[in-house]
Amino acid sequence: MTMLDDRQTAAPWPTAYPQGYAVVDVETTGLARDDRIVSAAVYRLDALGDVEDHWYTLVNPERDPGPVWIHGLTSDALEGAPLFPEVAAQLSERLDGRVLVAHNAAFDWSMLAREYARAAITAPVRQRLCTIALSKELRLPLPNHKLESLAAHFGVVQQRAHHALDDARVLAEAFRPSLHAAARTGARLPLLECRPLTEWTDSPVAPRAGYRPSRGQGTWRPSRKRPACPYPNPGRYESDKPLTQGMRVAFSGDTSVDRELLEDRAVEAGLHVATSVSRLTSLLVTNDPDAATSKTVKAKSFGTPILEESAFTHLLRDVAPAQGAAVPPPSRSSE
Repeated sequence: MTMLDDRQTAAPWPTAYPQGYAVVDVETTGLARDDRIVSAAVYRLDALGDVEDHWYTLVNPERDPGPVWIHGLTSDALEGAPLFPEVAAQLSERLDGRVLVAHNAAFDWSMLAREYARAAITAPVRQRLCTIALSKELRLPLPNHKLESLAAHFGVVQQRAHHALDDARVLAEAFRPSLHAAARTGARLPLLECRPLTEWTDSPVAPRAGYRPSRGQGTWRPSRKRPACPYPNPGRYESDKPLTQGMRVAFSGDTSVDRELLEDRAVEAGLHVATSVSRLTSLLVTNDPDAATSKTVKAKSFGTPILEESAFTHLLRDVAPAQGAAVPPPSRSSE
């Protein structure tokens, strides 16, 4: 496919497709719940994926900038930058009424949602589209799910990787032919609902020597005990098949989406969230399958399927109903 033939659709443009998109990229101090945005960029696209305008800002995270070797933004560079509440109105104007598009959109959305919640503002985003999920929907022959691979497939040249403005530009240029490829076949776009956070409680951020992802500091609600899954376990997840209600899912390592929110979505879909891995576990969700954690080690020894978070959240949108009748909740979990 070339950049010249992406408009050659074989059928009328699907009327169910969104009327506008906001291609977003954010650079952050890290991956955890208490990490902050240090820069953000938005490319606004019309219904056909053509660029309308773009916008970029630095953001003072009010803390150390984290992995400077990745995003290149030092404390000195960010010292005079606006705080997020000071740019929230400009950002909202560019997001309002549009589908948020990002590469691993769960991450960009979760970072934006938390920043809006800290500022006591409701994010004007109702749907998001992950270009990783879209590339899978289109069955693009990519070697991996990196942005650079998607860009290379469509002949888009990256100039400054991990710079929010250039990453957003690259994604916008790669999204347009992806959108047209989907329209040619009338493919359903992998749209997911965005639920803005409405509460946030900050905990003090511990000083860090160098960069290390922080954990468990900052939450928007108290933890709580979830009800037992009422569906029988259908067994292990099989590749190229949907998730099925009753499947036992374990999580390991940092997640882009707030862990409690991700687990809530799994429970709402009818899945059983397990706190450990056993031979009964249907799948393990982790963004670092090579990490030697107890869960990944056990999963590999048991032959338990391992999925990345982006693939899991994509599958969550269409979970198959349980095959058997709901069962009474057990007195205590077996995992």
